[in-house]
Amino acid sequence: MSQMPEHDIAGLDRIDRRLLGALQLDGRITNLELADTIGLSPTATAERVKRLTRDGFIVGYVARLDPAKLELGLVVFIEIKLDRMAPDVFEAFDAAVAQAPEVLECHLVAGGFDYLVKARVRDMDAYRDFHARVLMALPGVRETRTYPVMNEIKATTALPL
Repeated sequence: MSQMPEHDIAGLDRIDRRLLGALQLDGRITNLELADTIGLSPTATAERVKRLTRDGFIVGYVARLDPAKLELGLVVFIEIKLDRMAPDVFEAFDAAVAQAPEVLECHLVAGGFDYLVKARVRDMDAYRDFHARVLMALPGVRETRTYPVMNEIKATTALPL
C-alpha cells in the first residue's frame, strides 16, 4: 500500500483534504467539532480554514434546499446549438442565460452542440413555458434538445478529495 504524499498537486496536505471533506458534508459544523473531526486544536483548525478561504479553496457556504417542497420537482438538461460561432453571440448568450433563475448550470461544451444547460422547474407545463419564454428568447439560439430527468440517481456538490 503506497503512502499519500504529504502535499498533493494542489498544495493541500492530508489534513487540509480531511478538513475540506468535512466542510463539504456539513458547512455549518462548529470549529470545535471540525477540530475534533480532523484531530487538530481549534486554533490550528480556524487558521487552516482562514488560509483555505484566503487561498480560494473555500469559495462560500450555502444551504441545500428541498426542490420538491419548493415545487421545483422537474430537472431538465438542454442541449443548445447557436446559429453562429462568434464572440459577440457567445457573450450575449452567456449574459442572458445568467439572468434566468431556472438555470442551475450552463456549460460551453465541445461536441455536437454548443451549450449544456441544467434547469429546474415545477413540471412539464412549466418547462414548456420556460422553453418558449426563456430558452428560445436567448440570443443566438438555433436549436434545442431537451432531456427530462426521470430519476435523479446522484446529485452532489462535493468534490472528490
